[in-house]
Amino acid sequence: MSYNFLIYISYSYALPIGNPLEFEILKRGYAVKWFSDEHEGQQAIINKSNTLRSIKDVIAYNPTIILAVTNNVPDFINALKVQVFHGFLTYKRPEKNNKDAHFRIRGFFDLYCTQGPTTTSGFRDKQKAHPHFEVIETGWSKVDSLFPLKKNKIKNTILIASTFTERLSLAYNGSVYSEIKRLSSLGLFNFFMVLHPKIPANIKQKWETLNGKHFTYIDTTDIIPLFKEADIMFADTTSAIQEFLLQQKPVVTYNHTFKHKYLIDVNNASDLQNAFNEAFSFPKELLKNIGEFVENLHPYNDGESSKRIISATIEFLHKDKNYLKKKPLNLIRKFKIRKRLNYFTLKTFNEAFTVKIDD
Repeated sequence: MSYNFLIYISYSYALPIGNPLEFEILKRGYAVKWFSDEHEGQQAIINKSNTLRSIKDVIAYNPTIILAVTNNVPDFINALKVQVFHGFLTYKRPEKNNKDAHFRIRGFFDLYCTQGPTTTSGFRDKQKAHPHFEVIETGWSKVDSLFPLKKNKIKNTILIASTFTERLSLAYNGSVYSEIKRLSSLGLFNFFMVLHPKIPANIKQKWETLNGKHFTYIDTTDIIPLFKEADIMFADTTSAIQEFLLQQKPVVTYNHTFKHKYLIDVNNASDLQNAFNEAFSFPKELLKNIGEFVENLHPYNDGESSKRIISATIEFLHKDKNYLKKKPLNLIRKFKIRKRLNYFTLKTFNEAFTVKIDD
């Protein structure tokens, strides 16, 4: 049987998540197209030959399965709607219900392909109150290329990564900038830096001025190769921390909201050199804590999460879903989607999409 897959995104950071899914879909001989509902994402996929330019093109394509690497998806398309996450569960803010942002049920998806036990348990708890979707643990496509893990010779290489929220971001911090400038000029460490696509251009340009023998600013969303090359990471609260930790490598954080036992956290830029030296000693207790964290976050180290996602979606497509309730009315969210896409229709599909296979 043939299937029309649609990879539905909003921003460029979805590409490293969607690309391995596209590869797996094409390997199986199925059709796949891309669509973005935001300008930044549209520019990121503009050179792909299988990009749909408008929502009318999406409807004409008639997708069977939509793999959403974003939070919302049009309810007026009759297809199996699958949430493929654009990041790991992170703890950035000290609000009482901090986890709810990750486990927010928006009422659009038939299936959540979860990354590991922490995500799976959270969505299964939500499923009890909102029984209109299914949860299948598959692992996450973005990190497939990390595996198998390889042990490299230590080169005192540090990858710097930062979130885009100004009050949480090290990229905006003048004292951090000055200390990294000092350390790179001394040649004590070799730095690579990547910044979130949403960080303003003037901040990126400021860090780019540090380019030299021991510092390189790299403008990319494909950071897995940099993960492999780096010995340790320096970050703030960015979700890239969780991805990097899958390699069982230390992470130094600056002013992290929470004092996790699997991180080395500092609050003053003057403490960075000592923290880096500690990380490069690879403390046994720290590595043990990282291992325990990873086992709950993403226990799959075979590099085959994309295969599991595609297999799970096809299997669920054909499954009898009569046990699922109808999706909620969601009138406000549905209107917002129509306004964003400039496509207004009364059509909506509130039941999970199913394709039966004839005996």
